[in-house]
Amino acid sequence: MPPPESPGWREHAVPWLLDQCPADFRGYASWRRHPQALAWVAVQHVDAQLAAMRQAYRQVRVALGEELPPEALREVMEDLEAEGVRLRGTARSVRLVHEALQGRRFVPRL
Repeated sequence: MPPPESPGWREHAVPWLLDQCPADFRGYASWRRHPQALAWVAVQHVDAQLAAMRQAYRQVRVALGEELPPEALREVMEDLEAEGVRLRGTARSVRLVHEALQGRRFVPRL
């Protein structure tokens, strides 16, 4: 995505934000017309996904421990962990886009 100072960056932000949400979100015209609202909704959605992955990771041993062999349970836990890491990065990115749409600018720290 181009930096916020670039011409037309908001037009690039909308499809990217929609990519972070369920496909059905593309059907809501108001979110396309109001990127700040879309960014806020995307933050809420990604945060909820992250919370769900954390909850699943905490419960997976109890919920599936007797149904899966140990190696399968380990694989599921590794996948949940990887998805949690991916979602943490996505959450940070979505927040930065939301802040940029609000007029805030990221200043790199030395």
